[in-house]
Amino acid sequence: MSGMVVIFVPIVVFLVIVAPLWLILHYWSRNKEKKGLSEEDQDVIEEVAQTIEKLSGRINNLEAILDDQHKGWRNHNH
Repeated sequence: MSGMVVIFVPIVVFLVIVAPLWLILHYWSRNKEKKGLSEEDQDVIEEVAQTIEKLSGRINNLEAILDDQHKGWRNHNH
């Protein structure tokens, strides 16, 4: 009987205390990872934002050139 208690008590302690804490901490850390963007994602977003700014400036310049050289180009329907 005492041999069974030696095995039973650690199993109960593990299932009641260790396993729930382990699961809670595991899913808490998983959730924390998913909340924010990674550094790589942030770098990509920053690079895309810079590219958008450059392209926007180019579009504005092209529109200014077309406005100057070809009056009414905006009203021309294709």
